[in-house]
Amino acid sequence: MNSAFILTGGAEFSFKERLHKFPDTPQGVLLEHDYEFTNTGDAPLIISKYSVSCSCTKITFPEKPVLPGESGKIHLTFDTTGKYEYQHRKVSIFTNASDKPTVISFKVFVIPHQE
Repeated sequence: MNSAFILTGGAEFSFKERLHKFPDTPQGVLLEHDYEFTNTGDAPLIISKYSVSCSCTKITFPEKPVLPGESGKIHLTFDTTGKYEYQHRKVSIFTNASDKPTVISFKVFVIPHQE
């Protein structure tokens, strides 16, 4: 019995960091961070959508394909209004690099207002 393996190329999503830790932050502050990535594959990388569990977390990403060897940024914002104490949020990013989403996340301790 013969078996053959076909290796196919494609886009590859490689991040400098997938988890960012913000310093302790007072409630009501808008936090921002850029996740830098590179397409280490051999086909254009296309980001199609993202998913988060709360509208307090948003990202913007390149709308055009990221060519092999090129880099890009995913800009994240997190509104701490109404949040308090330890927060660990995840963002699922859907691309043509994989059938499964790529997950980036962040952690922050939100200091509640003292009344």
